[in-house]
Amino acid sequence: MTDGLQLKNIEIRRLGKVLLSLDLHIRPGTVGAVMGPSGAGKSTLLAAIAGQLPPEFTLSGEITLDGRSLRRLPAQARRVGILYQDHLLFPHMSVGANLAFGLDRRVPRHSRRAAVDQALEDIGLAGFHDRDPETLSGGQKARIALMRMLLSEPDLLLLDEPFSGLDASLRDQIRRLVFALARRRHLPVLLVTHDEADALAANAEIVRL
Repeated sequence: MTDGLQLKNIEIRRLGKVLLSLDLHIRPGTVGAVMGPSGAGKSTLLAAIAGQLPPEFTLSGEITLDGRSLRRLPAQARRVGILYQDHLLFPHMSVGANLAFGLDRRVPRHSRRAAVDQALEDIGLAGFHDRDPETLSGGQKARIALMRMLLSEPDLLLLDEPFSGLDASLRDQIRRLVFALARRRHLPVLLVTHDEADALAANAEIVRL
């Protein structure tokens, strides 16, 4: 069995025209980075892995995660977490409710509050359970979005330029947090970015489109 994410003979076409082709293996606890200009197919690749490829695209090749094929699995069964530039917090929910939404459904009801409070402590936001997401800073929103995704216990982390909307000092802080938590959980990470500094910060193997 091959651990981590394996992309083998991947080819994505749009309306019959080849958009991208690549091979990549990302082991648990390591980062692979796909770089290229806008329109090169970076986000489309993440959609293909997550099972969210739009109908105008076709995919060929193998996608395996810890030895299991993802191609025929529905998106919700792939155990893939995605972090976007837009943090997509639910504005009608408190910070705690946003995090509880991400919790694996196997966590029993009586344990959910404690799990959320521990998650807030892990990202330096203890006491924020009842806060309105609209009152948070950009960095705080980024940390909540990251932890909400991790609470779903994914086996793979996909990063779609999640740092590009942050200022320089905050960008470095959130980058270090994301990669540290991924290493701690032994998650393979696929990062798409146009910024070389993101890939270098992750010590990533870089594929250029």
